[in-house]
Formats: sequence, structure tokens, C-alpha cells
Amino acid sequence: MDSYIIKNKNYVVKTNNKKRTNIYDVIIFFVLLLGAIIMVFPLIYMVATSLMTKNQILSGTFSILPDPIVLGKYSEVLKKGEFISGIINSIKVAVPVLVIGGFTSSLASFAFAKMKFRGKNFIFMMLLSTIMIPFAVVMIPQYIIFSKMKWVNSLLPLIVPGCLGNVSMIFFLKQNLSSIPDDLMEAAKLDGCGYFRTYWSIFLPLMKGAVGTQLTLWFMAIWNDYLAPTVFLRSEKQWTLQVVIRSFNAYYAIQSDYALIMAASVIAMIPTMILFFLFQKVIIESIAISGIK
Repeated sequence: MDSYIIKNKNYVVKTNNKKRTNIYDVIIFFVLLLGAIIMVFPLIYMVATSLMTKNQILSGTFSILPDPIVLGKYSEVLKKGEFISGIINSIKVAVPVLVIGGFTSSLASFAFAKMKFRGKNFIFMMLLSTIMIPFAVVMIPQYIIFSKMKWVNSLLPLIVPGCLGNVSMIFFLKQNLSSIPDDLMEAAKLDGCGYFRTYWSIFLPLMKGAVGTQLTLWFMAIWNDYLAPTVFLRSEKQWTLQVVIRSFNAYYAIQSDYALIMAASVIAMIPTMILFFLFQKVIIESIAISGIK
């Protein structure tokens, strides 16, 4: 009889715990759902505004459904030469930085992770400490240096530093390489491979997922960069995409043509959105493998 009562009590306790867990899960779900709606709503409203007429935007009544739906602003944006020029300039910056900078960053991460040389940890910590320095601190010194080199008002200040590597990418790839056994280095040495051949033939293929992830995130940063192009670029012919959109905001906001500004922003957002959704699974897996939170 006593054992029956104890079993019955244990069953009741387990049932209550299960009910509490289900209630907590429901609460957490709705909190996360509310947060997701708050985060996504500005994006949805931006797309909706780009499809509205000027009268609907300025009517004073809040509406998220365009009535009628107008697609003309997208074609109007694409017909503007400065917008197309901004896209081309952004591509001119992104391609060499990602190709050359991705190579130098992966090579540096291999050196820090698998090679042995004096002062390696000190150099890496000094390199890593530069992440804590915001661009606003080094903005004026860089401008003075680049102006003396006569690089201002060209794309070189945006391209050359990036080609030398990305500290965040070096750190991320080093963490990824740390999970690969050092026995591969010893096996490569026995086969007569030098350091570069070991990097190129063995370790680079093993970290291609992590490299692809970092290049995707780096492209998003370059594509959406606004401060550095604003500082270094003066001529409209050299403006990158985000600077062009800023000029649209300054010019067309006076005319209350908010639909055109939003249409330009939506078009500018499409490449990064496509890349993120295509490589979303790879990005999450690579971050999980590297141990970065």
C-alpha cells in the first residue's frame, strides 16, 4: 500500500513538472515570436512603403498594405546612373578585398594555429586587441595618411587595407583550425610538403566551409559600409552604394518621395539577403564548430 502511494505521488510530481515545462515552453515561444515580429516589422514596412503612392504615405493614417500596389519606383531607381554606379563601385571594392583578403586571412590563421615560431601568442594577442579599437578612433589618422599618399577620393583606402586581412576572420579561422589534429602537419612533413603546400593542399580544403562563412559575412559588411566611404570618397563617380542611398535620402526626402528611397534600400538589401539565406545553414554550423558564441 505504501509503495503504491509513493509511486502515485511520483507520477503526480512528474506530471506536474511536465505541465510546468510545457507552460514555460509556450511562454518562451510567444516571447520569441513577439521579438521576431518587432525585429522583422521595420523590414516589412520598408518593402510596403516602397510599393505605396505618395498620397498614401502622406495621408496620416497608418497602413501596411499598399493600395494600389505601385512598382514604378523600382524601375525609376534602376534608371538612375548614380545608383548603378554605386553598385559597380561596391562590387569593385568587394571582389578584390574578398579574394585577396580572404587568402591572406586564411594564410595568417594557418600560421597562428599550426606553425611554431617565437612570439606567436604575443603577436596574435596584439593583433586581436585591434578589434577593440573602433573605426572612429583611427578615422582621422587614416585620412591624413591616405591624403598624403593621394589615395583620398579613390577606392584604394577601401580596398588596400582589406586586402591585408581581416582580424575577425583570422580569429574565427584559427578557432576552426584548432579543432583539426596536428597529426596532419606531421604527416605532411613526412611526405615532403612545405608549409605553403600543407596549407594549400590539406588545411584550406578542410576549412572551406568556415572560409565561405566568413567571406559571406565580410561581403555583407563591405556592401553595407557607410562611414568609411563617406570619409574617403568625395566625387559622386566614386561613391559606393550606401553613400548613393544617403544622397537619395537627402535629396528626395525634401520632395517627400519616400517610396523611391525605400525602393533603393530594398534593392540594396537583396544581395545580402540572398547570400544569408543561401548560406544560413553553413554559417550556423561553422560558428557552432568554432565554439564562438
